[in-house]
Amino acid sequence: MTPVALDTLVLDVVVPVHNEEKDLEKSVRRLHSHLSTRFPFPYRITIADNASTDGTAAIAAMLAGELSKVRHLRLEQKGRGNALRHSWSTSEAAVLAYLDVDLSTDLAALLPLVAPLISGHSDLAIGSRLSPQARVVRGAKRELISRAYNQLLKRTLAVRFSDAQCGFKAIRADIAKDLLPLVRDTGWFFDTELLVLAQNIGLRIHEVPVDWTDDPDSRVDIVSTAIADLKGVSRVGRALLTGALPVARLREQLGRGPLASVAAPGVQPHLLRQLVRFGAIGIVSTAAYVLLYALARPAMGAQAANLVALLLTAIANTAANRRLTFGIRGRAEALRHQAQGLVVFGLGFAFTSSSLLALHLFDPLAGHLVETLVLVGANLLATLVRFLLLRGWVFAGRTGVA
Repeated sequence: MTPVALDTLVLDVVVPVHNEEKDLEKSVRRLHSHLSTRFPFPYRITIADNASTDGTAAIAAMLAGELSKVRHLRLEQKGRGNALRHSWSTSEAAVLAYLDVDLSTDLAALLPLVAPLISGHSDLAIGSRLSPQARVVRGAKRELISRAYNQLLKRTLAVRFSDAQCGFKAIRADIAKDLLPLVRDTGWFFDTELLVLAQNIGLRIHEVPVDWTDDPDSRVDIVSTAIADLKGVSRVGRALLTGALPVARLREQLGRGPLASVAAPGVQPHLLRQLVRFGAIGIVSTAAYVLLYALARPAMGAQAANLVALLLTAIANTAANRRLTFGIRGRAEALRHQAQGLVVFGLGFAFTSSSLLALHLFDPLAGHLVETLVLVGANLLATLVRFLLLRGWVFAGRTGVA
């Protein structure tokens, strides 16, 4: 891969915004000052206003008229993914980046983020809040949700990057030209889908530890975003499993070597299939668990509702994984498998119950939403142990037949 020509527009930093009249001006002025004084290559800032209904558009137009190297794009459709797709597709810069308008990420990481793309070393770059070298200030709830989501991606889609949703990413324009038409999501899952596709076709993803401070005024709807993300994980997993994504063609087109190199060292193709199927079943099981817990909680209390919801979903989960993930048919040893599955369930119950107990000790007034989020996070963490025990003990000797 050749380095970027430095006599052209090297970097276009997109700031996607929707109803951000409060933070937009001060953030863009701060970003503009940083790039003007500390970024050594030609750059531009693009404010991508996706369907704002407040004063955002007027502020963006004012900034574009006053500050050099700032442009304003007005989009009539809402969605961060939609804003990034349009902005990146219409840019003539060699490297395309974006960052959240709250500037939670320290801008000192911007040059380290894009330098490997400019030099030709890497194809994409992401800021990571989960790197051991990162310094992050945020509440326990957001920390739990972030870690749970990225663990979910590792278990269902076998991702190797650490932080899918940090609002601090960059991509080479030649790579974006090939990948953007294949990314279907127009919202918050856009980042994840782009990265999963990039990994599976063998692109090099560079990670930069970042200093990150949570914005207490964030307007992200956590519940609706989580539901949309789960749907996105399921859709992308099916596309990879069925071959709907043209992974082989893109690998050949981009010169990334044979398809067999997608798997991590020591991971067999059948294990990846099992992980995808196990993950898809896990998504359905988690959704069923949340529904059962919500229905039982008012009448039975938190601990009893957790027990009932876990027990019912555990039985169904074991049966589904027996048939779909590990390819075991017929009734032979079905009772033994269910009994061993209940032992695994017992471990999961102990883990989730202790998580719930710890929450109530830490915050006796925690509401039902916080309880549910803690339990979902605990279930996601227990899922890894569950897969290992199912594969190595309950269905030992039958792995790889699915």
